[in-house]
Amino acid sequence: MQHNAERADNEPAEIGPDPLTFEDVLAVARGHARVRLSERAEQGIGDTRKHIDALAAAENPTYGVSTGFGALAVRHIPPERRAALQASFVRSHAAGTGDPVEPEVVRALMLLRLHTIATGHTGVRPETAHALAALLNSGLVPVVHEYGSLGCSGDLAPLAAVALALTGEGEVLDTAGRRSPASEALPAAGIRPVTLAEKEGLALTNGTDGMLGMLVLALRDLSELVDVADVTAAMSVEALLGTDRAFAADLQRLRPHPGQALSARRMRELLANSPIVASHRGPDCTRVQDAYSMRCSPQVHGSARDTIAHAGTVADRELASAIDNPVVLDDGRVESNGNFHGAPLAHVLDFLAVPLADVASIAERRTDRMLDVARSHGLPAFLADDPGVDSGYMIAHYTQVGVLTELKRSAAPASVDSVPTSAMQEDHVSMGWSAARKLRSAVTGLRRVLAVELLTAARALDLREPLRPAPATGAVRDLLRTRVDGPGPDRHVAPEIEAAEQLIASGAVHRAAAEHVDLAVEGGQQ
Repeated sequence: MQHNAERADNEPAEIGPDPLTFEDVLAVARGHARVRLSERAEQGIGDTRKHIDALAAAENPTYGVSTGFGALAVRHIPPERRAALQASFVRSHAAGTGDPVEPEVVRALMLLRLHTIATGHTGVRPETAHALAALLNSGLVPVVHEYGSLGCSGDLAPLAAVALALTGEGEVLDTAGRRSPASEALPAAGIRPVTLAEKEGLALTNGTDGMLGMLVLALRDLSELVDVADVTAAMSVEALLGTDRAFAADLQRLRPHPGQALSARRMRELLANSPIVASHRGPDCTRVQDAYSMRCSPQVHGSARDTIAHAGTVADRELASAIDNPVVLDDGRVESNGNFHGAPLAHVLDFLAVPLADVASIAERRTDRMLDVARSHGLPAFLADDPGVDSGYMIAHYTQVGVLTELKRSAAPASVDSVPTSAMQEDHVSMGWSAARKLRSAVTGLRRVLAVELLTAARALDLREPLRPAPATGAVRDLLRTRVDGPGPDRHVAPEIEAAEQLIASGAVHRAAAEHVDLAVEGGQQ
């Protein structure tokens, strides 16, 4: 795919056989970039389809071309019934339930399926590939339900919902989020519904695209949230009269984990030139060392960074893959395979939920410390204006704990919970879609946990006046003050949590800190 920096504004991105990048997926899923097939893709798709047409005309049956599917693969289907076979396949597999998944997820999985088609290994006809690209460009989003995929033959039910929309059945969402029948929306958008030919039902549905799309989106969000966790941790260390000495570079070199070193460096820079830290640096300070939740923040955040980097490597490999079954090889052979199995993605999706919950857990411990008069080193109880009359952020902490407990439960892996299906043909499934869905929810939970720490640390910094925070942490505190007032009598707290969360989600907190600290993306997807 031609990268954003290499194409003019509004020029469609070319999708070809070369690997996609994170930025490619984000540009289409969130940025609504338009797409078109490259000349190489057009050539490869056309050449491969010739092999499928030849096999369709042959007497010997070929799975997915002239047979049934799954446990019904032993049945040979006569030519006059194959269009009905494809339609029946898509209708029966579009069997999801639950709320529609987010449009950005559906756009990501559509792009990823189009990319696999563009590799020339699926046997899809050029007109079907063009229809999928047109649907993506139209802004219409097929209604894909939350439940239905087991991550076995890829994301069958979600991808079948997209294929169903291509045929003019099912429902779609327009850009305003209104639902309408695909039979009406596609012609209105200038798209002719597709009548699927041999092999196309399988080719449109046998992929890990939903899992992969959600992984890419989550990795981008998590990379920024770990940066924000460094920011809120530094604010908390400062507010609790902690030290930055534990973050020194020479100490970090004794344990050379790259993520730890990066978080420690960023926390040092965030706390640089802090009058609050300087105020207790001298011989009068009797504290030997800070609590783990302060001193070990780089270790916990850094481990999350290294896990994100590992998951990014897996995602990069999958972005370079052509996932289908059966697959058409360069020499024209059509071979069954197991590449659609979601295990590689499911494992890292589950893996990411563990450090995510731990980053949230250590943030909650710092928050609690600032609210506890016995451990906050001079701050009022619960940071209240008049403790006893006012409760301050006592219940905001309850909310933070409630979210944290959900994140801990979400850290239980989905990928170990295989249930055999399809009359024991698909007797080991990955549950990767479920792992992705719970990770997606957990990303939102981590943002909420950090929002409460941001509120708490900012108020604690205010209460340290006349001492001033560091330029970087002070800039983040000042940003929050544009949306949330400083210390004072109790007021409605829920809107303050929401405002803090929105500032994090919008990237404003990240940008405010980045004006003083190098928060540029490092190490690929890190």
